Amino acid sequence: MPNDDQKKIKLPRTAKGKKPQYFADPTVDKLLSMVLTLMGELSVTRDRLDTVERLIEKHGVFKVDEIEHYDIPDDVDQIRSERRSAYIARVLKTVQDELDALQSKGDGKNSELDD
Repeated sequence: MPNDDQKKIKLPRTAKGKKPQYFADPTVDKLLSMVLTLMGELSVTRDRLDTVERLIEKHGVFKVDEIEHYDIPDDVDQIRSERRSAYIARVLKTVQDELDALQSKGDGKNSELDD
C-alpha cells in the first residue's frame, strides 16, 4: 500500500519533442489519436462489463435486469461525473495539447476564429 508521499507524485502526461505526423493534414492525425483513445477505452469497458456480468451469474448476486432499473445514489453519480470528465479529457488530449502550445507561443488568440 503506497504511503501519502507516493500518492502525491504526479508524472507529466505530455510527451516532449515533436509528434510524428502520418497524414498530410495534421487534423487527421489528431482525429486518429482521438479514435484510438476511444477504442482503448471501449475495449477496457467491455472487458470489465463482461467480467461483472459473468460474476453476477456465477454468484447469483442479482438478476441482470436490475441493472436497467438501478436508481443512482448521489455519491455514485458524483463519482461517475468525475470519471466521465477525466475520460473526456483523455479523448480530447490532443486538442488540449495544441491549445496549450498555442497559448504558450502567444496570447492564445486564433486570428481565424476571432474574425
